[in-house]
Amino acid sequence: MANIHINIGSNQNREVNISGALDFLRLNFSNIKISDIFESPAEGFEGDNFYNLGLSATTQLNIGDVNAVLKDIEKKFGRDRSQPKFSSRLIDLDLVTYDDIVDQEMNLPRDDILKYAFVLAPLAQLSGGETHPLTKQTYQQLWQSFQTDNQFELSQYNIDKILP
Repeated sequence: MANIHINIGSNQNREVNISGALDFLRLNFSNIKISDIFESPAEGFEGDNFYNLGLSATTQLNIGDVNAVLKDIEKKFGRDRSQPKFSSRLIDLDLVTYDDIVDQEMNLPRDDILKYAFVLAPLAQLSGGETHPLTKQTYQQLWQSFQTDNQFELSQYNIDKILP
């Protein structure tokens, strides 16, 4: 069994799309833990604020199959992958970590961990004691350093207060 972390984001019909995506993720993965919801402004374009959250789980699927499941769920929700990277999203599902595997071609661990508060914060909340395989720091240490060194807008909400 592999331990995985998935980042979930949406800035269009956020509650409905995230709730629906979580239902599909629960069908495909085990031992699921879900972070709080983190709201942040759109990055790299003008658009509505995003809700982001993290999901930690276990799976017997390999990396390619996990990514295929995520793309299939996105497709079910109407995600158009021909849109620019920085654009509004109905749903965005990204495999952030897969055990402690380092694979540049698969972008693991996802480089967004070290760039964006909305990726690192849920990871630190769910897996704070685990170590980033490249930096050798725990995700909690990375989050503490990120908060000191970066300016960002991020609001945190209990998931039960936002999603039905």
